[in-house]
Amino acid sequence: MKFAMLVAMLWSGVSVGQATFAVATIRPSAAQVQFESDGETKVLPGTLRMRDVSIQTCIKWAYGVQRAQVIGPGLLTSEKYDITAKTDEPATEAQMKVMMQGLLTERFGLAFHREERELKSYALMVAKTGPKMREAMPEEVPDRRNSAMGTVARATTMQEFADFLGGPVEKPVIDKTGLPGRWDFAFDFTKYLVDQPKGLDDYLLVLNETLQGEVGLRLVPEKDVVEVMVVDKVSRASAN
Repeated sequence: MKFAMLVAMLWSGVSVGQATFAVATIRPSAAQVQFESDGETKVLPGTLRMRDVSIQTCIKWAYGVQRAQVIGPGLLTSEKYDITAKTDEPATEAQMKVMMQGLLTERFGLAFHREERELKSYALMVAKTGPKMREAMPEEVPDRRNSAMGTVARATTMQEFADFLGGPVEKPVIDKTGLPGRWDFAFDFTKYLVDQPKGLDDYLLVLNETLQGEVGLRLVPEKDVVEVMVVDKVSRASAN
C-alpha cells in the first residue's frame, strides 16, 4: 500500500485492514431517479448498486449521518454518479457500509475530521393523537419510495425516517419518538396544500401538518449538540 493512501485512510478514520469491495465501477449518472434527491441505493447479495447519487449521499449512507451533518465543498453535491460495487463473498449491509467508507477514501480521496456543534434541529416526536402507523411484519423488506405528492415506507425504523426527513428540512432530525421496531406508513401532501409553498418555512408547515394528520408524528424545533463531519479533502472519482 502506498504511503500516501495509508495516510489518507488513517486521516479519514478508515481502518487499514478493513474489508474492501472486490471490484467497483463508478460512472457519471446516466439518468435522474425521479422524485429522489438522494438517488437510489440497493443492497443485493454480494452487490451494492447506487444510481444518481452524489458524494454526499455516499457519505450519508456509509457513515449513517444526515445531510446537515456533512459540511464541505460544493463538489459533495454538484456531481452525480452510478456506482456498482461487488464483494468476493456474501456481505451484510453493515459490512458494505464499511467497504463504502474505504471506497470513498480510495476513489474520491475523502478526508475529514469530526466536530461537535450546537445546531438548530428538529425532534421527531409522537403527536398528541398517537402514532397512526402499522407495525411491519417480520418478513417485510425495508423500502421507501417517494411520489410527486408523498411517500410510502415499509419496514422503516424511526431512526431511518428521521434520517430521511433530515434531507428536506435541511437540519438534523433527532428521533425522540421512543418507538422501537419497524413500521409501515404512508402520507400524501395533497389535502394539506392550500397554496403552493413559497419557501422552506411554508414547506415545513405543510410537512408538519401532513405528518401529524396522516402518520401521527410531529417535528418540534429545538437545538442539539450534534457531531458533524467536516470534509477537509475530496475530489472527483478516480478512473475505473
